Amino acid sequence: MKAVFITYNQAITPRVMAILDNQEVRGFTLFPLTHGRGSFSGEPHMGSHAWPSMNSSVLAMVEDDKVAPLLDAVRELDKTTQLQGIRAFVWEITDMM
Repeated sequence: MKAVFITYNQAITPRVMAILDNQEVRGFTLFPLTHGRGSFSGEPHMGSHAWPSMNSSVLAMVEDDKVAPLLDAVRELDKTTQLQGIRAFVWEITDMM
């Protein structure tokens, strides 16, 4: 089992939710308002007068065999929304209840 953390410009939330549905990722936690900025490029998303955009983030628990297809779908979305910003990170889950 893996934890996949996806953070993105909240403007593309419907497209991220569609990816989760299409990839049959049912269980997730949505953080609707998160602040941040990219490591290399893009404008900060801080919800301020200077930087009004905001991010949203999703934390999903995903079976190992679903991780690669999910990341591929996120990469495809990133290609069409590069100015919006989206990143995904994967962690190993060692235990859960």
